[in-house]
Amino acid sequence: MSDNMYQKQRNKKLGDRVVNELKKRYFDAYYFDSAKEALEKAIELIPHDKTIAWGGSMSIIECGLLDHILKNDYKVINRDTARNQEEKDLLLKQSLTSYTYLMGTNAISEQGELVNIDCIGNRTAALMFGPEQVIIISGMNKVMPTLDSAVKRARNYAAPTNMQRVAGSGLRQTPCYSMGSCFDCVSKDSICSHIVITRLCNPVKRIKVILTGESLGF
Repeated sequence: MSDNMYQKQRNKKLGDRVVNELKKRYFDAYYFDSAKEALEKAIELIPHDKTIAWGGSMSIIECGLLDHILKNDYKVINRDTARNQEEKDLLLKQSLTSYTYLMGTNAISEQGELVNIDCIGNRTAALMFGPEQVIIISGMNKVMPTLDSAVKRARNYAAPTNMQRVAGSGLRQTPCYSMGSCFDCVSKDSICSHIVITRLCNPVKRIKVILTGESLGF
């Protein structure tokens, strides 16, 4: 067998175990070998006639979910259509009233805990309260052995990498942008204003986690 086949077998065994741990914590959870299968499951879970919003997520872009939503006449709250910051802020607030909210996650522990870091808190707010359902798509690259290592991943890998993405305009300058890892800064430009650990899903099954054996996002 190829190395990729061994990795696929490992990811499925671990993925199935993480799904069981998520279910123990009252999440709805699924594992699929491919991102294509994960995409199909997400589409199945999304009502076509109810509003959809999303947080900044490379995972929902890379698996094709955002493209599918934008091309298939769903009712969307799309902050990228805003003409100015005031309109964008309004759309971000309206996103909390959507039926379905789409996002990735910065990390997941093998014990089924989600870890997410946010700048202004729009994504973590929707994760915690507001939308009727939250659908998270995550590659197995986000799964870490413990909660502590999941937090470290979010702070030392996901946040600095996201900073490279959002700081291209030169409007944000932080130590992690310059040096590539977290310095626990208090910069006004920091994207780490909120660090949220979701250890239980309440209401039951409101948060749906779709894991795929393929790597997605960062």
